[in-house]
Amino acid sequence: MTKSTGSGRRPALVLGREDHERLTGLASAALDRFPEVAEELLGELERARLVAPARLPASAVRMGSRVTYSAGDAQRTVTLVYPQEADIAAGRISVLTPIGTALIGLSEGQSIAWTARDGRRQTLTVVAVQAPAAGGAEP
Repeated sequence: MTKSTGSGRRPALVLGREDHERLTGLASAALDRFPEVAEELLGELERARLVAPARLPASAVRMGSRVTYSAGDAQRTVTLVYPQEADIAAGRISVLTPIGTALIGLSEGQSIAWTARDGRRQTLTVVAVQAPAAGGAEP
């Protein structure tokens, strides 16, 4: 599941230091159960630019963000959460899914290409990001 722009370059990512630390631990712990997604998440975390939470742009996708993205002719709004909070019917997707990993750290207007679990290559564009309430996502 490689992120890229239309030119093949991967878009810049920005993450808060606290999210980065917690997500690194989560991905490391998930390597045995979900190796492909965990390795992809670790790769994205490695290349992200880290900032203090107070300096994280409101338009950047972080844990607990409500994200509207477009893919093809469809538009969808989801909230990015930790695995134990995931509920696809309620629109809460885990960061340990291909799409969750693809979204983390992106900002409004950025597009990515990623490979879904079924092997299909897809592209999506982040349309809008609503930052979580103060304190971010709950554990």
